[in-house]
Amino acid sequence: MTSSRWIALAALALTCSTPAMAKDWKTVSVAMEGSYAPWNQTDASGKIVGFEVDILNDVCARAKLECNIVAQDWDGVIPGLTAGKFDIVMDGMSITEERMKTIDFSIPYASSPVAFLADKNGPLANMSNKGKMIDLSKDDAESKAALDTLRKELTGKNLGLQVSTTEATFADKYLKDVANVHEYKTTDEHDLDLMAGRIDVAFADTTYFLGTLAKPDAKDLEFVGPQFKGGPILGPGIGAAFRKTDKDLQDIYNKALKAAIDDGSVSKYSLQWFKIDITK
Repeated sequence: MTSSRWIALAALALTCSTPAMAKDWKTVSVAMEGSYAPWNQTDASGKIVGFEVDILNDVCARAKLECNIVAQDWDGVIPGLTAGKFDIVMDGMSITEERMKTIDFSIPYASSPVAFLADKNGPLANMSNKGKMIDLSKDDAESKAALDTLRKELTGKNLGLQVSTTEATFADKYLKDVANVHEYKTTDEHDLDLMAGRIDVAFADTTYFLGTLAKPDAKDLEFVGPQFKGGPILGPGIGAAFRKTDKDLQDIYNKALKAAIDDGSVSKYSLQWFKIDITK
């Protein structure tokens, strides 16, 4: 074997045995759907704005990062993140055990239960347990009774939700054998079908529905039935998503986010966009 080939093989062996150097993070790309108001939404000029945009701008300023927002359909955010199309996802994403098999999360920056929305004059207007909070991390008689009642009342009904969400996972576990589950690419689509009477009830994050209810054409809609939080499906809160290989970026982000939470900045953004503090 020639000396040049020995040198090449030695260099390859050294490369394979040396740990990868941490990236010098200066510029990061952040995926958002741009159609999940008021978490992130596209304004009339085509710019993405919202609660998560304000958090991102704050975090990036503290961390001295240049952050560029990338519009990405919801069903492509996790595949795009793991494939390296962008570095972070901020899109109202719940921190769940199933997702953490593939990706990592920041500390939570918000917590919001899931809820049902229906026509106030429709067949589900008088669903039981209206407004009652059911914590699925407590595997108790109250949770079981609420789920049993929910299943009975949604039997044969048309339920709309967004694909690849925690709501979809919830419905797959508890409701798919009793309700007619309709999955939509965006939450806007199930809102439109609900207003048109093509589905009986929509299922999404409570804070998202607050934005829906603020629209003039949603005057006949209202929250119905119970709200749910916690447990392995719904998780402990909402956070930013990272590749498992980017622990250094996750640490940088978490340090800046914690500072923004501790000094009240994230609460301020919540009050601005939701009129309530969803950081508690």
